[in-house]
Amino acid sequence: MPKSCKYLIVPLSLFAVCLSSLGAYAQVQQYQPIALPQFGKEFKDTLSNKDIPTGDGGFARDYLVHLNAGDQVVIEVKSDSFDTIVTLLAPNGSTVGENDDGPDGTTNSLLFARIVKAGRYIVRVRAFGGKGEGGPFTVKVTRLQPEK
Repeated sequence: MPKSCKYLIVPLSLFAVCLSSLGAYAQVQQYQPIALPQFGKEFKDTLSNKDIPTGDGGFARDYLVHLNAGDQVVIEVKSDSFDTIVTLLAPNGSTVGENDDGPDGTTNSLLFARIVKAGRYIVRVRAFGGKGEGGPFTVKVTRLQPEK
């Protein structure tokens, strides 16, 4: 082996290791839903193509909320930019409920749910039709008071 090749092997090897570790870093992006700051208060956000791919051409944005057994909640999602869908996912990943269009005749979403088991739930916001649509929206989770 020529002497000049020996001097290239180490730098090229280091370069290859760095490139492979950069690829691994990009693939290990952790899933971290956004914690909803407060019950009963609208939270403004934006759905974009940088959010979670849904597999059907659209994207979703997830929010974390802790709910107690016996809670009755209303989840509202409103947008003038896209037709919203809201899904409530249980701690085990199963769907508790989903709503596309609320009763007011708009494309906003309104979901009522009764919580059976306490835990960390996910409120998922996405656009109907999965066409990559998105834009600004608000999400609000309200605990209803039980009847006395």
